[in-house]
Amino acid sequence: MNADAGVLDVIGAVLVVAGILLCLVAAIGLLRLPDVLSRMHAATKPQTLGLLVLLTGLGLSLRDVHIIGLLLVIAVLQLMTAPISAHLVARTSYRTRQFRSDLTQPDELDTDLTRAGFRLVARPDDGEDDADDADTSAAGDISEDS
Repeated sequence: MNADAGVLDVIGAVLVVAGILLCLVAAIGLLRLPDVLSRMHAATKPQTLGLLVLLTGLGLSLRDVHIIGLLLVIAVLQLMTAPISAHLVARTSYRTRQFRSDLTQPDELDTDLTRAGFRLVARPDDGEDDADDADTSAAGDISEDS
């Protein structure tokens, strides 16, 4: 074993541990953060960075062309799917009002949507009938006022 391989192994091991710690922070954030929009960040940002750092460490440690190619495919798929899933989670939670509105003040999107003629699903504490809430939440989408 030459000196370069030993250095790459040490750097790879440090990156693997750093990636694991970032993924651990993401998991703790999923458990500890107060609402869906906050948890969405924990599920995507540190988790994605942790996986990329972990894959880089594995690539440096293993140093096989075929394995590095597979690690690159995993990284590209992660970078393609994490933002899309986070966007869909945020959009759905906002449309169905499943987030803490006291943490999102001022709500500029609500103002813009109201001005454009859209209405969101009513909050359970808005004082409307349960039947109306069931009808609007079944649609699960922003609807245009007639």
